[in-house]
Amino acid sequence: MTAATGAPSAPPAPPRWLRGDTLGRFAYVAFCTLVFVFLVAPIVVIVPLSFNAEPYFTFTEGMLRFDPEAYSLRWYREILDNELWTRSLVNSLVIGVSATALATTLGTLAALGLASAAMPARRLVMGLLISPMITPVIISAAGMFFFYSSIGLGQTHLGLILAHTALGIPFVVITVTATLSGFDRNLTRAAASLGATPLHAFRKVQLPLIAPGVISGALFAFATSFDEVVVVLFMAGVEQRTIPRQMWAGIREQISPAILAVATFLIVFAGLLLVTVAWLRRRGRG
Repeated sequence: MTAATGAPSAPPAPPRWLRGDTLGRFAYVAFCTLVFVFLVAPIVVIVPLSFNAEPYFTFTEGMLRFDPEAYSLRWYREILDNELWTRSLVNSLVIGVSATALATTLGTLAALGLASAAMPARRLVMGLLISPMITPVIISAAGMFFFYSSIGLGQTHLGLILAHTALGIPFVVITVTATLSGFDRNLTRAAASLGATPLHAFRKVQLPLIAPGVISGALFAFATSFDEVVVVLFMAGVEQRTIPRQMWAGIREQISPAILAVATFLIVFAGLLLVTVAWLRRRGRG
């Protein structure tokens, strides 16, 4: 008998679905799927409920049967015809766009300063700039209320714009700083050696390359302003009600499925925002 024939035979390989790598991959996918459903299901369920023809916050029998008469654009027409909702939308857009413009300008300038090697106490300044993101919003709102009220800006559009600017600056600083970390300083030095002024070099060389980070920060700043309700509860009067503030009032004072229609608009807006940011990141890497 040869050694080859006398050696014990290897045990048969287990089925593929019992292998460790396959089981691990399956468990990972299943876990991620459960987490995704847990996070997204409460949001997605709002969308079909916003088309309910009846004034209910639950699925009616007709909706479960997919009866066309059980679905309607009634609540979307209501928010478009209601002066309170349209005024709140205008306030949200005016305050959001103004705060975004200020936050983007100030945040970009701050990020450029932090990227300079000559900047003293950079970590301390960075911590102060992003502190509104770390501090509980209720504390920031209370402080803003007392400060702006003392200087006559309480219950004014300007006061809300400045408050939302402070909340949006950290997002711009973080995104622009991250973009500047990969910027080649030799490009601005080359522009300067060719006679370009610092402003011209920034506008023609540096700004186009860091634009994806600037735009991403601006989008996050706008989303923060558009979604903010705590600061508005503290600082806004009747004339400064925004969409989140009106939704809060609608839930507390007058329950209406129109809130679901507004929520659907906000969900679509958030989805478009995420897609835009992802596209900008891909473009920036390219």
